[in-house]
Amino acid sequence: MSYTKIIKQSFQVKFDFNLIFTSKLFETDNAILVDLLSGHAGTRTKAIVVADQGVTRAHPYLKSAIADYFKHHDNDLELRKPILEIPGGEQSKNDQSYIKSILESINDHGIDRHSYVIAIGGGAVLDVVGFAAAVAHRGVRLIRIPTTVLSQNDSGIGVKNGINYFGKKNFVGSFAVPYAVINDDTFLSTLHDRDWRSGISEALKVSLIKDCDFFQWIEGQIELLNTRDQDTMNELIYRCADLHMKHIQNSGDAFEQGSSRPLDFGHWAAHKLEQLSNYEIRHGEAVATGIALDSTYSHLKGYLTKPELNRILDCIINLGFHITYNEMGSEIINGLEEFREHLGGKLTIMLLKALGTGFEVHEMDKALVLASIDYISKYSNEKPEI
Repeated sequence: MSYTKIIKQSFQVKFDFNLIFTSKLFETDNAILVDLLSGHAGTRTKAIVVADQGVTRAHPYLKSAIADYFKHHDNDLELRKPILEIPGGEQSKNDQSYIKSILESINDHGIDRHSYVIAIGGGAVLDVVGFAAAVAHRGVRLIRIPTTVLSQNDSGIGVKNGINYFGKKNFVGSFAVPYAVINDDTFLSTLHDRDWRSGISEALKVSLIKDCDFFQWIEGQIELLNTRDQDTMNELIYRCADLHMKHIQNSGDAFEQGSSRPLDFGHWAAHKLEQLSNYEIRHGEAVATGIALDSTYSHLKGYLTKPELNRILDCIINLGFHITYNEMGSEIINGLEEFREHLGGKLTIMLLKALGTGFEVHEMDKALVLASIDYISKYSNEKPEI
């Protein structure tokens, strides 16, 4: 008889972090950061800062403001300089040299598990810095400071980090809970219109699968969002972030061990569309198109009524998004297999059976996907994007 023994291990680890909303974070009288970072009495907390180059260019005062802030709170904080700057966007996720430079900075400045890495930037930079922080010393404390709509309401507030590899989005990555996330609306003032708009797609996504009232609210705020009303955007970001965080908390699968990924509604096609455009199409723009595609598929499958579909497509178009691109051809189908692999082997796609109500399927009719692409292409020609 063969020899077999089993010891079963089971334990739970409780994670907590705060998502904080503020303005002018680095003004010296704003105590949020020093209160977060301050250690035991008589000790100074070490930190390094990694910033998105696009952010430091758009806010030329930022580096000196950070230095002044740490100097003002010198009894509690120690900034290890210089501030490391890396490019924003997918470039930072496609080039492994940036991971190496962040790890070198962590090593050179003696950042340990009781020190902090402060990441300032859009979602791509937060992904890269978060991954480096997660693997250094098996995890050092990370403060995320998202600077785009998309990162403040979605990518910056979750527990995922990653870089692109083998030409695939987020092929290498980790799940790591940030120490805190701080949304400073000051950073939104300099965004390009495309980046302002891009993050709205994630609010559309979560409203369509979880909260019809939120979708109706977005429909009613299109003009204010298009004219960049800050109060309206702050409300959109807060409501979107709240829904995302509640899902992570209540899903029972925060680290995505299963194949169910409701918050990836519209994303299987979006990831492939980004790749096919060589990342010229921004993530949020691609998500808007992916939402249009999967909503149309839901209608053609008989789940979603035509009036409901029209409201979705019109909302996307009226916000200034494209619902189709030249890259939306038959090759987009390959995104299904890549998404299945990304999910761990079982394809799970979120579709709609009503506004605010999503449900999952485990297969997609490829012929109907192509018919959906044709449908939104014709719809787009009938109602040109503004």
